[in-house]
Amino acid sequence: VVVPTEEIAEFNKAGKRRIVKKKLFPGYIMVHMIINDDTWFLVRETPGIGDFTGAGGKPTPMDALEVDRILKTSEEIDDGDQQVKTAIPFKTGDRVRVKDGYFLNFEGEVEGVDEANGRVTVMINIFGRSTPVELEHWQIEDV
Repeated sequence: VVVPTEEIAEFNKAGKRRIVKKKLFPGYIMVHMIINDDTWFLVRETPGIGDFTGAGGKPTPMDALEVDRILKTSEEIDDGDQQVKTAIPFKTGDRVRVKDGYFLNFEGEVEGVDEANGRVTVMINIFGRSTPVELEHWQIEDV
């Protein structure tokens, strides 16, 4: 039984960073099993298990390459080989207000999000021109 996870950096209101593990597929687990009546019954009757993913009540096996890719990603995270993602609650097109720094109280539109570095590019109107400004994600808030 495998529950694929990834590490995400989250920030509290004070800006303090903490690393948390998030499930890649919330609500799903991966089970390597030989399907027969006994194993089918065991899984189906386990508390918290709803059903298999598939069609017509029959489970659909995952492609071996896809399983390898998911397991490799989970192993890299466990070994610390993979860079931790930063949970950024903004997406391209969101209207935001700068709440810290040189552009305090300026409003703009999110142009891009860099999850690896925790930065957001915001288009801010400065002297009548739209200018891209790169900010830390905690320096902005929704409008």
